[in-house]
Amino acid sequence: MREIAPNCKEEKLHPAQMEHAGACMPPEEELFALADLYKIFGDSTRIKILYVLYETELCVCDIAALLGMQISAISHQLRILKQARLVKFRRAGKTVYYSLADDHIHSILAQGMEHISEEK
Repeated sequence: MREIAPNCKEEKLHPAQMEHAGACMPPEEELFALADLYKIFGDSTRIKILYVLYETELCVCDIAALLGMQISAISHQLRILKQARLVKFRRAGKTVYYSLADDHIHSILAQGMEHISEEK
């Protein structure tokens, strides 16, 4: 049996709860993939891009103009967002339009905003 954590106020472990929690734990690779996904959300420029794509698709020029940034900087961040499968694109002639990849991304953003907007 493992040693009880030194700062634990309880004098015993809870094996049934520990077994249940351990059984529900996803594989290590999935946890690393999830952590990588959340790292993508850790950049304010990427969050801004996702938010301008929240309601409509836009081309890189539109995104750059809205955010007051260089096209090259937006393109770099869009590449990261595409690799993470957070945005998708479609071509219309020479113009490439970007949008959120799916409803999951929309939900992640909406739930994040709801969480930070809650009263404390």
